[in-house]
Amino acid sequence: MQSRSRRARGALPLAFSALLAAALPAQHPAAAPARALTLQDAINLAQRQGLAASAARSARDESRAHDRAFNARLLPQVSLQGDVANYRHAFVGVLTENGTQFAPQTQNESFMGVTVAQPLPWFGGTLKLSSLLDRVDITGNAVSRTWTSTPFQIELDQDLFRPRELLWDSRQQSLNASIAERQYLEAREDVAATTASAFFDYYAAAVALQNATTNAAVNDTLYTLNKGRYEVGKIGENDLLASELALLNARASVDGARLERDRSESALRRLINVHSADTLAIVAPNQVPAIEVAPDLAVAEAFKNASVVQQSELEAVIAKRRETEARFKNGFNASLGAGYGMNQSSSLFGLAYASPLPKQSFHLGVTMPFFQWGGGRADIQAARAEQARVASVARGRREQLEEDARYAALQLTQSLRLLAISAKADTVASKRFEVAKNRYVIGKIGISDLFIAQNEKNQALTSYIQALRGFWTGYYRLRRVTLYDFAQKSELQ
Repeated sequence: MQSRSRRARGALPLAFSALLAAALPAQHPAAAPARALTLQDAINLAQRQGLAASAARSARDESRAHDRAFNARLLPQVSLQGDVANYRHAFVGVLTENGTQFAPQTQNESFMGVTVAQPLPWFGGTLKLSSLLDRVDITGNAVSRTWTSTPFQIELDQDLFRPRELLWDSRQQSLNASIAERQYLEAREDVAATTASAFFDYYAAAVALQNATTNAAVNDTLYTLNKGRYEVGKIGENDLLASELALLNARASVDGARLERDRSESALRRLINVHSADTLAIVAPNQVPAIEVAPDLAVAEAFKNASVVQQSELEAVIAKRRETEARFKNGFNASLGAGYGMNQSSSLFGLAYASPLPKQSFHLGVTMPFFQWGGGRADIQAARAEQARVASVARGRREQLEEDARYAALQLTQSLRLLAISAKADTVASKRFEVAKNRYVIGKIGISDLFIAQNEKNQALTSYIQALRGFWTGYYRLRRVTLYDFAQKSELQ
């Protein structure tokens, strides 16, 4: 009887060892399928078909369309204008032998013309070339039809001592177009950083679920073993209840980890705009680019490429424009108009173009504010105060940009070092757990020592995943701040 009891007690560790060996996992999650999604695949999908990327492309396309429209309007503009009918019926004064008498008269005037207008941004004026035809029909006491033609006419409208509005508009539009292009590149890098963060959220949740499942299997095996030990009087009821509580907690952890895995998977799917019934398979980017980032280079590229630099330049141009407009508005200014052409008039259409005669026009108008109760000086002071404010904001942005670029470069360098340390710690912890597992199987250590080694392995794996996340999110943050690819050593396009 005693011999059978010893044989039974000897069989328990062997059975437990077999169950434990089957339950304990390898260090990392199972290998992903051949078509598993890599980090770069996820970023490419998010940048190509994600909703945020689509909105950024639409904003860029809108800006490009505005720029094309503005530049097109700097070219000669051809327009057709006219009045089909300009009808008037009234009593009008008619000169007779007995003096002026009022008689009813009906008049209709129609005209048609073609004009080619060329803006002159550097001069602030407009040059026009036109051809016009006018017809006047009069009915009543006197019936007549008159044709008046202007085969060609050239005109110049020019403002003097006034801001050149079109030139200022051109400068602002050029900066707006450049800012929009850079903001689009920054939006793409924002999408990349957000996708990288979501990618590692999902990967970490998948690892946590696998670890929780493994822990539940181990605790279930331990509980089965402890029930046998309790029956033969090897452990007390308190140890058995503690083992059962650990099993229940492990099963609850599995449910929580599965929910977090599903939530993070849904968030990643939303970013990359991929929806299917199958579980999304991913593979972690264990290889990172070997890059060296000099903080001074990062700062220089940020100053050259970041949109906030050109945004400050645009605000400075707008403030300077307002100051210029305030000065010219409250001072002497003039407008000049001059024209030359040929025209002719006849009651017959064919003769309206015969032997046209010269036609000239000239206009010069002046304006000089005389007394404004200090309003003009106040306008100028306000514009100059705005310039000072814009300059202060621009300086603050520049200093902030320098700080962001410098510390993004330093943080990426630190992330590389931390990643190397975490990878080594992960390897060491994995080997330690293997040793602890083998020693537990042969009964050299207790279950608590095995759990300590397992927890340290899990923590090392989690730290390694977080280090990977920190590197890649820092990498894309640096790209976003500088708009520069340090791996390819080229500006982002």
